[in-house]
Amino acid sequence: MDNTFKNNEAQNKELLFHLKEKLEKVKLGGGEKRIAKEHEKGKLTARERIAYLRDKDTDFLEIGAFAADGMYEEEGGCPSAGVVTGIGYIKGRMCMIVANDATVKAGAWFPMTAKKNLRAQEIAMENRLPIVYLVDSAGVFLPMQNEIFPDKEHFGRQFRNNAKMSSMGIIQVAAIMGSCVAGGAYLPIMSDEAMIVDKTGSIFLAGSYLVKAAIGEQIDNETLGGASTHCEISGVTDNKFDSDQSCLDAIRNIFDKIGTFEKAGFNRAESLEPKKNISDLYGIFPTERVKPYDMKEVIEHLVDDSIFEEYKKEYGKTLLCGTARIDGWAIGIIANQRKIVKTKKGEMQMGGVIYSDSADKAARFIMNCNQRKIPLLFIQDVSGFMVGSKAEHGGIIKDGAKMVNAMANSVVPKFTIIIGNSYGAGNYAMCGKAYDPRLIFSWPTAQMAVMSGASAAKTLLQIKVASLKKTGKEISQEDENKLLDEIKAKYDEELSPYYAASRLWVDGVIDPAETRNVISMGIEAADHAPITEKFNVGVIQT
Repeated sequence: MDNTFKNNEAQNKELLFHLKEKLEKVKLGGGEKRIAKEHEKGKLTARERIAYLRDKDTDFLEIGAFAADGMYEEEGGCPSAGVVTGIGYIKGRMCMIVANDATVKAGAWFPMTAKKNLRAQEIAMENRLPIVYLVDSAGVFLPMQNEIFPDKEHFGRQFRNNAKMSSMGIIQVAAIMGSCVAGGAYLPIMSDEAMIVDKTGSIFLAGSYLVKAAIGEQIDNETLGGASTHCEISGVTDNKFDSDQSCLDAIRNIFDKIGTFEKAGFNRAESLEPKKNISDLYGIFPTERVKPYDMKEVIEHLVDDSIFEEYKKEYGKTLLCGTARIDGWAIGIIANQRKIVKTKKGEMQMGGVIYSDSADKAARFIMNCNQRKIPLLFIQDVSGFMVGSKAEHGGIIKDGAKMVNAMANSVVPKFTIIIGNSYGAGNYAMCGKAYDPRLIFSWPTAQMAVMSGASAAKTLLQIKVASLKKTGKEISQEDENKLLDEIKAKYDEELSPYYAASRLWVDGVIDPAETRNVISMGIEAADHAPITEKFNVGVIQT
């Protein structure tokens, strides 16, 4: 074991320690005092409800754990955007679970709460997964209503999705386990079945204070919209239960009797562990983003039996394309090679850069996978497309467009793991969030931005200095260096994988050792949704 391996391993494990620390903090939601208050009311927390509901000793793939991380601090913060979402199993059936976290601002909806809920619904719709809503929310966070109420991707879109999912035949089950007010009341009632917990659950379009203010009627919330009212008088809810646990048991009983689903039919063989120890990734993968490494080594530590069958191995070498298996599932992999490569003509090509030949190869490989019904995995460590006169004259834009066209129009499910750089158009071509990956996760080593921190800082500095000179101000070298440090510090913060995860540009930050499980669960989810759309790349630039 050489020093490079040891240094990489130490740095990666430090990043993993930081990841685990952040996750533990996030899982406390609004904090231990708020959790104790929920328990005093006889209620379970959002995470306790999910743990009780789902099958024991099965995986739960959390989506958006770091949503809103570092945001809304002037409002006291909003850990996990006040809602816990993820893919789990109930009575052996894979499903999406969405649970409001009442320990965070009484489960109120912030702008990121809406974005996260819509992402959960999107995953359920794309993969035709049943969805369970565990409702416990005070409704829209009123001080920010203008950022959450009226637009297409705001609060109201979830009810549109309720209706669309219903028409698609996607099962929706809801439990009202706390407050459920105003427009939010439509979510459980637009589900196939709505249950309510007695004494703690309530649902109404307007609470008692608003009713008195609006029409002068004096009434308490329990009489207005409690479990007895809606199960015995209005018929709004279907059944009431005396505790969170008995309500969750009822959801499990519903899932126990759901019929089977039509499968997409992706190929799966017996799962084999990689021959190469996955934990060795920590020593192989450099945390310093400028250091070269062999991406093929990374792939061989992730795929079954460490077997990766390369496509056009000697052509377009800055992109690795090939087929493999992950947990038995057949997968087509497109990954950025990060070591310097040499073409047959003797040209040296930089690792992490997409050249014309590699873009051309990837486009063809993507089309082949669509032809064969093989899901696609993009492993990103990309600096962007090659620039300069030689690349431009060689038609890099045309070849890049070909790759983007094939990738964007793919009908097989796509998955993306960002392990290093994810810069500029490289992010797009390698199936960034804008290109509908079924799941997109990053390692703690990931960086996402238009360009690297160093390049961006120097560019922004030049613009700033030029702007000052226009106003007649001269700037000393010392001030210029100080300005550069300030710009770089801000930009580096925005490069962080947690910055991306907080805004849901990625679904989460994971330990590299979890990569196989994430992809396996993603393909299993995708297998619930038969491919009905015909693969058509449209006009390809030749």
